[in-house]
Amino acid sequence: MFVLPLAVFAAQQAAAAEVAPQALRVPQLEFARERWAVVDREPGQYLGHPSTVLLGDGETILCAYPKGHGKGAILLKRSDDGGVTWSERLPTPASWATSQETPTLFRVARPAGGARLLLFSGLHPIRQAHSDDEGRTWSELAPVGDWGGIVAMASLEQFADGRLLAFFHDDGRFIGAAQAPSDGHKFHVYVSESTDCGASWSAPRAIASRADADLCEPGVVRSPDGARLVALLRENRRRFRSFFTLSSDEGASWSEPRELAPELTGDRHVARYAADGRLVISFRDMLAGSASQGDWILWVGAFDDVLEGRAGAYRVRLGDSHSPWDAAYPGLERLPGGDFVCTTYGHWDAGEKPYVVSARFTLQEFDQRLKPSEK
Repeated sequence: MFVLPLAVFAAQQAAAAEVAPQALRVPQLEFARERWAVVDREPGQYLGHPSTVLLGDGETILCAYPKGHGKGAILLKRSDDGGVTWSERLPTPASWATSQETPTLFRVARPAGGARLLLFSGLHPIRQAHSDDEGRTWSELAPVGDWGGIVAMASLEQFADGRLLAFFHDDGRFIGAAQAPSDGHKFHVYVSESTDCGASWSAPRAIASRADADLCEPGVVRSPDGARLVALLRENRRRFRSFFTLSSDEGASWSEPRELAPELTGDRHVARYAADGRLVISFRDMLAGSASQGDWILWVGAFDDVLEGRAGAYRVRLGDSHSPWDAAYPGLERLPGGDFVCTTYGHWDAGEKPYVVSARFTLQEFDQRLKPSEK
């Protein structure tokens, strides 16, 4: 997350104020903060924007986050019990202290067997580190090319043939003149491809933009039948709801962006499926007029709800942040037993700097709290 100048942020807030408030069409439950586990907190220090990855044992989770607002030295912690407790800060390579963006973590299958962890850090150039031993040791950050971007990579998809497609955005400042489209739009969503498990990456190509909206922070989810990819997009101009774009050919082409339902309007969508096939999405609520604007939200519904603009089944406010805009870049993992672990940051205590927490829950506990008329 590149930090916006104050004047730009003020203009965005003014634009958001012009958008007509929209009411939620689904029930919204509350999650007790007493159930949070504190991942990291340091008095007087901003800690935010975490990314998580679940390791192969189905229980160990790594969490990476910057020591600062949207940039700063990358910190790393580990939970060996599915998010119930968290380690002290782990040793990291020296170059991680030079990160200029929010880190993102992914685990991908290696062609020869086993898995590789990838960590990205953005702006110019986008850099990457990797681990081939489940995070016990890491490489230094190294450029993936002579181009840059913001929140790199916001999401990553691996295909059956091992190919990787990584998604990010830029507002024209970091991508580089050779890569920037000539359509006059400010924000573009890009993809870059790797056919060697992240050892090298192709030059990026733009897949989504609009002249009247600032589309960014793509969160990608595959349809249950495996045939389609959907990228959920933040709208940073705050004049519209969030958007999505659809690919039915394994990322080769993408549809014109369309608005999402009001209930999915927000920032930094991260999606996972429950064991029963329901789609679970965590994000920062940015719906105009929402009583939970700026808060940590969990949405539960079906994949087709996304495409059809339907409201879904229900939402849960996992955390109430004191800031109306600065919280809830989430990591979301589903454990083999069906529990979810969601990890994020927020201004959880008035007058205090934000810090990182995690919540572990099942959908069944929320289902049981719904009134019969709401199910």
